[in-house]
Amino acid sequence: MSLLVVGSVALDSVETPFGRREDVLGGSATYFSTAASFFGPVRLVATVGEDFPEEHVRFLAERGVDLAGLERRAGRTFRWKGRYEFDLNTAHTLETQLNVFGDFQPALPAAYRDSQYVFLGNIDPDLQRRVLDQVEAPRFVACDTMNFWIGSKRQSLLETLRRVDMLFVNDAEARQLAGEHVFAASAYPLASLFDPTGAGDSFAGGFMGYLARAGREEPDVLRRAIVMGSVLASFAVEQFSLDRLASLGHDEIRARYGEFRQLAHFDELEPDLFDGRGR
Repeated sequence: MSLLVVGSVALDSVETPFGRREDVLGGSATYFSTAASFFGPVRLVATVGEDFPEEHVRFLAERGVDLAGLERRAGRTFRWKGRYEFDLNTAHTLETQLNVFGDFQPALPAAYRDSQYVFLGNIDPDLQRRVLDQVEAPRFVACDTMNFWIGSKRQSLLETLRRVDMLFVNDAEARQLAGEHVFAASAYPLASLFDPTGAGDSFAGGFMGYLARAGREEPDVLRRAIVMGSVLASFAVEQFSLDRLASLGHDEIRARYGEFRQLAHFDELEPDLFDGRGR
């Protein structure tokens, strides 16, 4: 399995009704690679500043993430500060400091160019295509985007989408891009949810990690990958930052997958349910 992710590694400051954390590990590539690492090694391409804590580098390395593509540059690391409303569905961006991420030009190490599975994080669609130009013959490519790129660089984004196999967006972004309503499936129900930051990237990491491990893209594998993505995302939001994924074990993943499977199972209706009850 050769799985490549290109995106952001960041330091987040997050406030929810359940607490606040300052300068915790975040970023799309970080959540993705941590979730995907449960299934195999991940190649990461990103940039950080000279202020990026070494403990976070060790955390990723200990999870089997290949950091040959992690560039450390003079300057400060990308920072995001946000606050969530009580329902945790509404996020307010309080501050964004792009710093070294502002002029990020992803360059793949030579050893990464044979990657078979590729995930392009939420970056400029022009940069996403430049990454694909550096990959020799990918088997499966997926990407993320957001409302900003859909609105401001739609044609460029559409050029990128012609070269990918799957797009990861939320329901609002899907409607904005497609111009019509979309089908939605339920997520795993949780008793406790503390921090939704990185849920989408954790979903993508679980999906792509499982897919790369399977090495096949048949419909049944894709369906299981979707459920696995939901499982990883459900764990990610139970604590702040990467804390829950850091303590997560394979047995817990397997157990929750089984619970999710039972929740999605429907028994046949009784054949005589409406007998004698008119219309």
